[in-house]
Amino acid sequence: MTSELKQTPLYQTFVDSGAKIVEFGGWAMPVQFSSIKEEHNAVRTNKGLFDVSHMGEVLISGKEAAKAVQYLLSNDTDKLEIGKAQYTALCNEQGGVIDDLITYQIGDNEYLLVVNAANTEKDFNWIQQHVQEFDLNVKNVSDQYGQLAIQGPKARDLVQELVDVDVSEMKPFEFKLDVTLFDKKVILSQSGYTGEDGFEVYCNAQDSVDIWNGFLKYDVEPCGLGARDTLRLEAGLPLHGQDLTETITPYEGGIGFAAKPLIEADFIGKEVLKDQKENGSPRRTVGIEMIEKGIPRTGYTVMNNEGVEIGEVTSGTQSPLSGKAIGLALIKREEFEMGKEIIVQVRKRQVKGKIVKKNQIIKE
Repeated sequence: MTSELKQTPLYQTFVDSGAKIVEFGGWAMPVQFSSIKEEHNAVRTNKGLFDVSHMGEVLISGKEAAKAVQYLLSNDTDKLEIGKAQYTALCNEQGGVIDDLITYQIGDNEYLLVVNAANTEKDFNWIQQHVQEFDLNVKNVSDQYGQLAIQGPKARDLVQELVDVDVSEMKPFEFKLDVTLFDKKVILSQSGYTGEDGFEVYCNAQDSVDIWNGFLKYDVEPCGLGARDTLRLEAGLPLHGQDLTETITPYEGGIGFAAKPLIEADFIGKEVLKDQKENGSPRRTVGIEMIEKGIPRTGYTVMNNEGVEIGEVTSGTQSPLSGKAIGLALIKREEFEMGKEIIVQVRKRQVKGKIVKKNQIIKE
């Protein structure tokens, strides 16, 4: 299996530690080290560490970089400045999400787009094709970067101990360049995919192992893709390829906040998104929680109480936090009502559930 798959710089470290390796988006990645529940709980109560070096990085630079980035992306990139990042979507002409990503302005006329691993080549090709009229350079620099995510309520205190800058007041999507961590230069971003406080560290690929091992000396739980998925689902965060696709718009997928179709600048998919902002989207993503026993899985049919099909499950799991079976579902907009009972076709059984808030993390 692994010989045909891409490997992050930490692959051998994971094999040596006995982590369970699986295929994910063309990569050999650890799904778990100890157990998904143990890793999940470490992030909710303490701190956990993820290797996300499989994510892609596309560098856009040059005279018209700012104009090109705005044309490509759904958010208002004029609000970016060095030190501020932005969650956004790369949309097609129909408003469908080719990918959801984070844009970092790392210099004057220089932007780093961090894209999903499975979409890196597709995104890079799309970007190249659609910015030919602009005066700029586009490079796929994914091989140059390692990326680690330290997440959890105690992550910030640890990071503060280890770096040479003040991180105490850093807010979501703020970042610092040229931070020293374990004697390595990194980009430190206040971001993550768990619903907890934490940071993502962008480093030179060859420094990944030293930084990973450095963190593990400080009561940090190594975490795999399994916990990453249960954590993001409890937080109601979408996964591209399931909750977001090229036929699901930002408004349908629950990331309408990352679309700004009322700005003056033009961008790909703007007209469709403007219409959905003003008139509503035909579908919307909702949180679901099962009342009866059964886990909602991707692709399962969702019906109303009359047995009429109203949509489908896009993601589902059993929440380690609550023990409940939860998920995200894309349903007809007119069927939405908080607390409304629904039916999910779980294999041959029809199982009762209800519509709930997407973010299910309980904070005191």
